[in-house]
Amino acid sequence: MSIRVLVVDDQAVVRAGFTAIINGEPDLEVVGQAGDGAEALRAVPRCRPDVVLMDIRMPGVDGLAASRELAATGSPARVLVLTTFHRDEYVFGALRAGASGFLLKDCDPQELVDAIRTVAGGEALLAPAVTRRLIDAFVTGAISPPSVPDGRLEALTPRERDVLVRMASGLSNPEISAALGIGTATVKTHVNAILGKLRLRDRVQATIFAYDAGLVRPGAAPPPGG
Repeated sequence: MSIRVLVVDDQAVVRAGFTAIINGEPDLEVVGQAGDGAEALRAVPRCRPDVVLMDIRMPGVDGLAASRELAATGSPARVLVLTTFHRDEYVFGALRAGASGFLLKDCDPQELVDAIRTVAGGEALLAPAVTRRLIDAFVTGAISPPSVPDGRLEALTPRERDVLVRMASGLSNPEISAALGIGTATVKTHVNAILGKLRLRDRVQATIFAYDAGLVRPGAAPPPGG
């Protein structure tokens, strides 16, 4: 089965270029195009894409607002953001809005199609330069938490909080397993429960949530086992 892609960009020539690249792959298929966020929101139920390739800056409803609305409605479509803008607020805004991946438009065609496959497979994806800026921003405190506390944290058990803190500190499942003295299968169960309870899609979203909630301090080392 092909991975279904909706291409969203306000420039027709850009949409055409992305469409040509994507349709040139045997396992990918462009099922629709949209020129802004509002059109994308109307197209998703009709086209049923697996991945929405979303520009950020568009007239009217921009990519951030459209991504946020898709996440709020529980759409299974995963958003892969492409933009020419390197400004950090776009990256952080896209991730907080529910995007599963972020690439710059100067990526090569192979990076693009690989990113679509990665996001469609349920993984998060960030360009290496974006990942470094994200980590640096957390460490320096450049990312400020929301002014309104998020009540979803109360849904987690104490053990799930332990796992979330270590996940947000960058530990892998085996490392969390060793730190907490529990099996890796149990860690995976906790991770899935955390993502479900917090209505998050992946570990990147969980990391941002943990920092926003104050569970992890910028620059702090992973806590010892508990």
